Amino acid sequence: MSSLNPHESIVHPDSNGSQTNEPHHGMFRRLRVRWHNRPKRYFIGLFTVVLALCLMLAPSPYVVESPGPTENVLGKADGKEVISVGNATTYPDRGKLLLTTVNASGVPGYPISNIWALIGWLEPHMNVLPSEAVFPVGQSSEEYDQEAKADMDSSMEAATAAGLAYARQLGANVSDADVSMHIEDIGGPSAGMMYALGLVDKLTPENEANGVTVAGTGTIDKSGKVGAIGGIDLKMIGAQQDGATWFLAPAENCDEVVGHVPNRLRDVKVSTLEEAYTALVKIGKGEAASLPRCTVTQSAEHSGIEE
Repeated sequence: MSSLNPHESIVHPDSNGSQTNEPHHGMFRRLRVRWHNRPKRYFIGLFTVVLALCLMLAPSPYVVESPGPTENVLGKADGKEVISVGNATTYPDRGKLLLTTVNASGVPGYPISNIWALIGWLEPHMNVLPSEAVFPVGQSSEEYDQEAKADMDSSMEAATAAGLAYARQLGANVSDADVSMHIEDIGGPSAGMMYALGLVDKLTPENEANGVTVAGTGTIDKSGKVGAIGGIDLKMIGAQQDGATWFLAPAENCDEVVGHVPNRLRDVKVSTLEEAYTALVKIGKGEAASLPRCTVTQSAEHSGIEE
């Protein structure tokens, strides 16, 4: 004789001689009655919620930008000098020159969901852009990284040429100077001006920054001309968060600067490396009150804005 487990389902033959599981049969019947009695609007609402969740979690066709980290070009990064100069006399500076960056999510290799894009639209310190405005359709993560690195390498090359030429004008002996620039995880050409300014600072005896933290951004060519960049509003926020009190901004970006300068940060409009260096010296001497700041006198018409 077998014993009966009181927790087992009891199986009985039905009227047709077949066997049914009464507890399970009753449970399904109750569920069927419960769902059958639901009004149609309940199912419509449930479907809408599920659809909304699917859409929020789907890959987004947008790029979300936010303030990125800064780096002192007069200091070290990852244990190495950001700007290293050999075969030439260099001089210390007690201040800081901060290059500024933008964090970008949604670019190749760093996908985001629509919910993150929605957060970006709601957050005042983020910018949301269509992906095609940032990178070509179909670009792979490898291609994106290669392009960013190529832009950075070209920027460093131009910054080195412009910086050495201007330092020579200031009397520095740079005939045999061997310059290398080191920074990790930053791409694009927008740090060119700050690299060039940092190089001039290192090669000249004057304590230019003189204990002040000065940030800035802008492309540069070998002749020393400063060009426009993207995301300058976010870069100013990052600079202010990292202690900068002055910000050197490309004149071509002035329309985007006006009205977006954070509290306790003073912008200075510059068009060339010479203007940036002159401004830096005046800031260090405490004679910067008269330095030009951005005003909107006309629409800044330029193309090829880089980040």
